[in-house]
Order: sequence, then C-alpha cells, then structure tokens
Amino acid sequence: MSKKSSKKQIDVDEKKVLTELQKNCRVIIDKLSKRCGFSRQRARRIIKQLEENNTIWGHHAVVDQSKLDLKRYLVLLKRPPNPMKKEPLDAMIKGNLKGMTEIGVCIDSSFFVHGSYDWVLNVTANNIKQIKQFCEVLKKTLSGHLSDIQVLEVLFPIKEDCIDNPKPEGINDFFLVEGE
Repeated sequence: MSKKSSKKQIDVDEKKVLTELQKNCRVIIDKLSKRCGFSRQRARRIIKQLEENNTIWGHHAVVDQSKLDLKRYLVLLKRPPNPMKKEPLDAMIKGNLKGMTEIGVCIDSSFFVHGSYDWVLNVTANNIKQIKQFCEVLKKTLSGHLSDIQVLEVLFPIKEDCIDNPKPEGINDFFLVEGE
C-alpha cells in the first residue's frame, strides 16, 4: 500500500470512528469496531490517536436542559472595526468574564464566526433576567470592543451535537399545523 493510499485509508477509518462516536460516545468498543469493520485494537488505536491530536476534545452527554429547569440562548456579539485589546480578547477566549458565575449563566459553546456578527455564545441560564445581567457583564468586559448584542432564546432543539431530538413532535406546540 502506498503512503498516499495508506493516509487516505487512515482518514476514512478515522471518519468512521468519529461518526459512530458522535452517534453515541458511550458505545462499547466491540460494537464500534464491528460497525466500522475493523478490530477492537484498531478502533482503540484510532480513538487514542484522535484524542492525542485533539481531533476529539472530550466526551459528553446531550442533556435536555428543560429537565434541569434551564433555557438555552444564543448570544450574538458584534464588534467595531477597531483593533481589539489583548485583555478583553483573552477574557472571551478563556470565558473569564468577571461576575458571570454569580449570575448563574453557563457558556456551553463559544464560536468566533464570519458574517453579520463576530462571536456566538451558546449559553444556558434559568431565565432571561440572568441573560440580561450576563449581557451587562459582556458590555463591561468588552467596553469599547462591542457594537451590538443580540439574544435569541432557543425554543426547541431539533438536533444537538449530531443527535436528533428523541421527541421531535414537541415542535408542533410552536406551530399551527394544517389538519389539526
């Protein structure tokens, strides 16, 4: 097998493993290797390599936030075109926003994006009041580096972290559906 086809095959095998892990990160190695079509040892080696090169950052469960009395929000941040100082940028990268933990908001995901907004935060909180307080913390932390903040409340998750919502019919509560 040539180096190119060998590298190509490794990429294909890694994608198979990643697809299975995204469906269920707790899958037993025997089932995972069988679904992918290779030995347990090969599956373990691939997973270990993916963890070592940071392709896999961690393993987690997808949680129904409503069962924890939490709501999910997307916070969109827009910054002006002027250069950003290192301290506020570091605070955003590390999630070190002074006063945030006292408010009760958890940043689940943080993305620097291209488009109308520059940063998207996926956060959970008990209510919109906490999110409004969180936005005030952001305004203080990013003073002079923030031109707009928009907050979107997630009303119903259709798919999260590659996992389909087990009760998709719940979306019907938000729409008038013909014939009902």
